[in-house]
Amino acid sequence: MALQRFARDNATININVCNNALNDLIAHALASAGTPVTKEPQGLLPMIPWQVGKALSWDVTVACPLAKSYVEAAAWDADAVAEIAATRKLVKYVGLDSRYIFQPIAVESLGPINDSATTFLGDLG
Repeated sequence: MALQRFARDNATININVCNNALNDLIAHALASAGTPVTKEPQGLLPMIPWQVGKALSWDVTVACPLAKSYVEAAAWDADAVAEIAATRKLVKYVGLDSRYIFQPIAVESLGPINDSATTFLGDLG
């Protein structure tokens, strides 16, 4: 998958650059699928028409499984860090209005992506 290759190949570059590039990649994928995309200013979530009359918002995060805070979880499960990071995003946006669908996209710097993002990106094609 292109997203996994991107994360793996760019593990040593600045995390902010990686986050921005991943957001661009997702916006491009959505646009290629015929979905109108508007990227919001930094700090605001993009919101685009998506399913069942709800708008889609996503937030990308790149996590390093070698960071002290993640090393133990990473030792137990190869994609644990991506799932932990995705759960943190869900908690962050728990108060998001029910008119929106929120999709966390958490990518480990060594490659794994959280399960729901893998499904979401697969649905995009």
